[in-house]
Amino acid sequence: MPKIGMEPIRRKALTDAAIEAIGARGSMDVTMSDIAGRAGVSAALAHHYFGSKEQLITESVRALLRELRGDAEQALKAAGSNRARVSAIIAVSFSDKQFSDEVVAAWLAFYVDAHRAPEIRRLLSIYARRLHSNLMSGLSPLAGESDGQRIAEGAAAMIDGLYIRKALGTGPARHDAVALVEDHIETQLSDIRRRTV
Repeated sequence: MPKIGMEPIRRKALTDAAIEAIGARGSMDVTMSDIAGRAGVSAALAHHYFGSKEQLITESVRALLRELRGDAEQALKAAGSNRARVSAIIAVSFSDKQFSDEVVAAWLAFYVDAHRAPEIRRLLSIYARRLHSNLMSGLSPLAGESDGQRIAEGAAAMIDGLYIRKALGTGPARHDAVALVEDHIETQLSDIRRRTV
């Protein structure tokens, strides 16, 4: 029988271990035993908490999204201007935690799995909407709704593309990835400023 109070700790250990295992493998080709071993618990206990590997993987995506949302909310609260809000979201997207090799590889595996798993697809759609909304919170006042939408779409595509390149081992370092997206944003905003003068 599990010890009282240990469930939240073990559930987090298992979701962390699932992300680590998937990231290390670069695919969903992991077992509950693989994940449980990384978490330091038995496969039976992993099944007790999550029921199946699919449920554990779904909860792992949710855990990543909760962490990303928390980091984004904290960064947005600290931002002192609309432009700083945009930079905050870019920085969070490429934080050491989010842009680590294993987490990036896990994200890519989740995207691949979304083709067959409707719940993963739904969660990734939530991620895309949040990223867009967070970028628009700063871009809309700076560029207007229409241009802000266009710039946000470009920035989101760059972020996702840089994650793919990182997963393939061809992407830039974290600070270079931030600089690339920031350059896109600044180029677009400068163009708008020139048009409106």
